[in-house]
Amino acid sequence: MIRTFILAALALGSASVAQAQKAEGVADTPPMGWNSWNHFGCNIDEALIRGTADAMVSSGMKDAGYQYVNLDDCWHGERDADGFIQPDPVRFPNGIKALADYVHSKGLKIGIYSDAGLKTCGGKPGSQGYEYQDAMQYARWGIDYLKYDWCNTGEGAAKRNAVEAYTTMRDALAATGRPIVFSICEWGDNKPWLWAKDIGHLWRTTGDIINCWDCTVNHGNWYSRGILPILDLQKDLRSFSGPGHWNDPDMMEVGNLATLGENRAHFAMWAMLSAPLITGTDVRVLKPEIRALLTNKEIIAIDQDARGISAFPFRSEGGHEIWVKPLEGGDVAVAFLNRGDTAWTESYAFQGSEMGDNANNWSPDFEAQTYALKDLWTGKAAGTTAKPLAVKVGPRDVMVYRMSLVE
Repeated sequence: MIRTFILAALALGSASVAQAQKAEGVADTPPMGWNSWNHFGCNIDEALIRGTADAMVSSGMKDAGYQYVNLDDCWHGERDADGFIQPDPVRFPNGIKALADYVHSKGLKIGIYSDAGLKTCGGKPGSQGYEYQDAMQYARWGIDYLKYDWCNTGEGAAKRNAVEAYTTMRDALAATGRPIVFSICEWGDNKPWLWAKDIGHLWRTTGDIINCWDCTVNHGNWYSRGILPILDLQKDLRSFSGPGHWNDPDMMEVGNLATLGENRAHFAMWAMLSAPLITGTDVRVLKPEIRALLTNKEIIAIDQDARGISAFPFRSEGGHEIWVKPLEGGDVAVAFLNRGDTAWTESYAFQGSEMGDNANNWSPDFEAQTYALKDLWTGKAAGTTAKPLAVKVGPRDVMVYRMSLVE
């Protein structure tokens, strides 16, 4: 009887938000934070989340702009007699509300995970048929971010419609009145860049990332991919991304890759893409060089630039790529990406308007305009475009420069 009353009340609520909109102003720049999945999988508990929040403050990540501490799959217990989802009582003995209060006390925000199917990817209770109750529960707990997955949503003709599924949860979140970032995680299967702008704040463009530089792993009915294969899948999607609606090439493996160069290239290229910077390593035990990388404010500023323009590669030769990203105020970010296993040395001359981005009305004339160059790894001046740039990029690494017009 209680559940029948609740569902009737929620149905009335859903009717009142027939024209519901996603929360505004919560993702004008790409979200930044941490997620438990890449490093910990299902092995999460209350102590890990509290310790991670502490580490994000003490490491300088919070001051660098990271906000979200996100629980991924396997936090769930069972539903109560009225259908409301509860956390695992052993892993989260004090409940999610107390955990959210702790994270908020650190000046951070908290995210949670669910699934549009009957069960999550880890076999826990999904939100299908419980969208409004789950959204209400998240709001009661003080949740700020929802990652919403796509497992166990049916097969063949019985497959759930992705637009319907994600619109339903958007409306449920809107009905709570709490501003919650909505992360659509259906792996790009239904081309969400074509329909999700008004539904979610970010949408996955590929299957899961894995901590390797250049690999694709076949899991039978799905694939996980390394850094370069995922990067290659972003090149034709840049026009769909922008303030409040972001392409998401998945959470970062920064700190989980084999070399510092690989980690640098991964971090820098996600920033060049205007991708969400959600790291998936154990931030409680960061190596100094990884901490310095994740808190590099020059690279973060490239990602968080107010224009929200995604970079594009205008040159690709022999595993050497040059990517360009127009920035606010007329500045430009340029990344020299070395995909290969040997060092790349070149004297690069800035000529004509070869870097032009016609889609965003930026077309430099290097004969008439001079830009000052700043090395974003060292923070030091690197000459101007009036002279060739001595480019030196290590194997599987990247050099990134900020170009500013010389008045």
